[in-house]
Amino acid sequence: VQVAESGGGLVQLGGSLRLSCAASGSASSINAIEWYRRAPGKERDLVAKIIRSGSTTYADSVKGRFTVSRDIAKNTAYLQMSSLNLDDTAVYYCAADYTEWIDGAPVVGRSWGQGTLVTVST
Repeated sequence: VQVAESGGGLVQLGGSLRLSCAASGSASSINAIEWYRRAPGKERDLVAKIIRSGSTTYADSVKGRFTVSRDIAKNTAYLQMSSLNLDDTAVYYCAADYTEWIDGAPVVGRSWGQGTLVTVST
C-alpha cells in the first residue's frame, strides 16, 4: 500500500486548509487512517484518526477545529483544518493501517506518506 499526502501550504492565522491522503495498492482493506504532525523541534504527535467504521478521534489540541473524513470509493481520507493557529505549523503525515492477504493469510501493515508542510503565518 502506498500513501501520499497533499494539500499543504502557507495559510494565514485563523484560516483553513484541507489535506488529502490517497491510498493505493494491493491491500484488501484499509482499517484506519491516522493523521500525525511534527512541529519544529518536537516529536511526531497523533492529530486525528478515522477507522473503518467511520468512528473518529482527535487530539485535544485540535478538537472542534479539525475534522477527519474519508471517501471510501476513492480510498482517500481528508483532514479539514480550520481556525488555524501558529502552533499548527508542522509537517503533517498520514498513515494507513491495512490488511492484505499473502498466501492465504492476513497480514497487517502500516504505510506512511512523505508528509506535507503546513505553515501558519501572521
